[in-house]
Amino acid sequence: MSSPSFQSVELLIKLPAHYKHILALATPLILSNLTVPLLGAVDTAVMGHLPDPAYIGGVAVGGTIFSFLFWGFGFLKMGTVGFTSQAFGAKNLPEQQAAFLRPMLLALLFGLILILLQAPLLQLCVTLIDGSAEVQQLAFQYSTIRIWSAPIALSNYVIIGWLIGKGEPKLTFILQVIINSVNIFLDLIFVLEFDWGVEGVSLATVIAESIGFAVGLWIILKKSDFFIKQIDWQNVWLRSHILALFTVNRDIFIRTLCLIFAFAYFTRLGAGMGDEILAANAVLMHFLYFSAYGLDGFAHAAEITTGHAKGRNDNKEFRNAVQASSVMALLTAAVFVILFYLSGQLIVNLFTDIPSVKSIATNFIYWPIIMPLISVASFQFDGIFIGTTRTADLRNAMIQSLIIFLISTWLLVPVWENHGLWLAMSIYMAARGITLLRYYPALARSIGSKSVEAKSVKT
Repeated sequence: MSSPSFQSVELLIKLPAHYKHILALATPLILSNLTVPLLGAVDTAVMGHLPDPAYIGGVAVGGTIFSFLFWGFGFLKMGTVGFTSQAFGAKNLPEQQAAFLRPMLLALLFGLILILLQAPLLQLCVTLIDGSAEVQQLAFQYSTIRIWSAPIALSNYVIIGWLIGKGEPKLTFILQVIINSVNIFLDLIFVLEFDWGVEGVSLATVIAESIGFAVGLWIILKKSDFFIKQIDWQNVWLRSHILALFTVNRDIFIRTLCLIFAFAYFTRLGAGMGDEILAANAVLMHFLYFSAYGLDGFAHAAEITTGHAKGRNDNKEFRNAVQASSVMALLTAAVFVILFYLSGQLIVNLFTDIPSVKSIATNFIYWPIIMPLISVASFQFDGIFIGTTRTADLRNAMIQSLIIFLISTWLLVPVWENHGLWLAMSIYMAARGITLLRYYPALARSIGSKSVEAKSVKT
């Protein structure tokens, strides 16, 4: 009789080639993605062991602010993945170069604008979250330091997006591990050793992002042929490609703002229920973050492979990529549910030792436990539509989902309070997948057709 380990290897060997390819891409991407929520978990944990739940709330609100400010520019990563994967699929070197340089220049420009406008922006964001006075003060302290990393943080989106689009998951993993390991190490030193509180958490992030930027540029310079050949600057500034970039980025920007608004509104409604509910929800959201970033590994694999398929206009390759990445993502979502069910209480205890926060988190723990299965379709479709730069559909589906979420909160929260809030979030994550499913058949038909419809560059 074969041993279990031998049977696992034998099963892996029998996997179709496109499944093996997806697994090879997704594994390092999953590992690198999981370092991001791990960092957020450390931020919450070091604050959760301070005596007041306002510290957890302050970091949660500060993190939400920069999710809004920085991930509002998440198109710099997602758009870069789409254009880069298609350029590599088509083996177009000038466009591979341009796919990096165009968004990098935008990232530096947008980052400088955020620094110049920091005073009114931060004050507005802190006020809109509407936590207690102490939470608002701590969030503002966090934000006034973190804002200075804006040009570097946005540039890192481009670097990571280009490496993912190029099909370099191992290099992406190395870069993410460096950034988040440095951040976690400095978190522990600044907060637990130097007692710098939320300012220490924020400063650790700024330093880690700066180191990541330097390492990322070094990786691109040394580990690829990007600058070996002369850069075609005329192609970089080609008007039609610039317009396509802005159109795709506009669509992703609107989509991302809707996504961030939903999570910010979730945080705001939780804050209105008190600091302890806010802190408990912040702890429970890390279940969602861990599963989301893990499942995003398969979404990124879908971005790479569907983008390459579109670059080659190969429908069979496209459908194989969708099938393999989706099946593996669904199985992984089920694994997350089992892990969360078995270790949920332990995870909560690791985040905080405040009895009231632990008790509240335990009362609502089943919502984030089931969330991976509810949300897996939304992540997969995001990857497919980003990889093929079908961003108008992505934008429209997200707007529809946000409307569904807002209606759900208005109907459910007044009746069931925090349970209603979590139910509304579950409905929102399901709606993201269902609304994109409506657009998928047209996308699938467009790949491999004689005249590929460029919906992503329509207004």
